[in-house]
Amino acid sequence: MKDCKLVRSGEAFHGKQGLDYFSGISAETAGSTGICMHMLAMPPGARARAHYHESHETAIFMLEGESEMLYGPNLDKVMRVKQGDFLYIPPGMPHQPYNPTDKLARAVIARTDPNEQESVVLL
Repeated sequence: MKDCKLVRSGEAFHGKQGLDYFSGISAETAGSTGICMHMLAMPPGARARAHYHESHETAIFMLEGESEMLYGPNLDKVMRVKQGDFLYIPPGMPHQPYNPTDKLARAVIARTDPNEQESVVLL
């Protein structure tokens, strides 16, 4: 039987998507087998590279600020995500988050792939 594991916030790492994440729960930090959870701090003007997650779901809770996301097969839809909003992204959905505001946007991101970068496919 596995034991509970506390993971303290650490240094940021640069993801394939082009944004910086703060390590949280993952296969690497906690030995998780079905979930990954990190913190994202997106400064004003930041923009991820367009991508999708091949085989896992993503859930996001916007802690602070606002961001926008282009999404859809042609990245032709736009969604505004505000503080307190929850966002679901299904597997295989192309998306490109960005921060068009002059304030920091901070979110908690959870994915059903314990290896955060394993199924990221850049477009």
